Amino acid sequence: MVMGEVSRGPCRPGSPGLQEGALKAGWLKKQRSIMKNWQLRWFVLRSDQLYFYKDEEETKPQGCIPLQGCQVNELTTNPDEPGRHLFEIVPGGSGEKDRAPISHESFLLMANTQSDMDDWVKAIRRVIWAPFGGGIFGQRLEDTVQYEKKFGHRLAPLLVEQCVDFIRERGLDEEGLFRMPGQANLVKELQEAFDCGDKPLFDSNTDVHTVASLLKLYLRELPEPVIPFSKYEDFLSCAQLLAKDEEEV
Repeated sequence: MVMGEVSRGPCRPGSPGLQEGALKAGWLKKQRSIMKNWQLRWFVLRSDQLYFYKDEEETKPQGCIPLQGCQVNELTTNPDEPGRHLFEIVPGGSGEKDRAPISHESFLLMANTQSDMDDWVKAIRRVIWAPFGGGIFGQRLEDTVQYEKKFGHRLAPLLVEQCVDFIRERGLDEEGLFRMPGQANLVKELQEAFDCGDKPLFDSNTDVHTVASLLKLYLRELPEPVIPFSKYEDFLSCAQLLAKDEEEV
């Protein structure tokens, strides 16, 4: 794989504070385009730019990767090289259903763990696809609902409505619903499809446990629970009042 030099031109001028407006920050290894060796750098995801620094204390970035119009892909792990959790950022892939071919402009990055790579891929994908209605896993509930108003008035995200409707139709008599896991690979495929702005449809061959797992995953990754932190005590008070009323009956 031939990796391109990090583009500096499209990046915004100036040197923002290291954590100012950061959506995510952490250590990643980047592959140099000529020497093919790996460099450990401190990466900061800010707006639609991925900046990298020599270390956490540096205030001036060494460069950045413009994310607008890109695509991010996880790469298959080589069994002969365990511990290499690789993903690539490919320019020109956003909005295309077919994966963009690898080019000299792609950027290869490596995370320390699988979970760390998953977090980075989701965060970058959210930045790339949010303008197109994607990146909803981990996105604020109000942001998703606000964007989807263009599709008509609704009180919940399309994904939630679609999952709930399917479960009501096919899963109410299913044993172990929301307890038994669905097909992990299919859940991941559906998540990636929704995160890329697609609206995949469920059919008669779709496993209801997979749909239930997808809904649980969406709710679990919300930055704030469906019951907001600010209203948590109010809900507890309501529950206590209800319990008191039942005792008096």
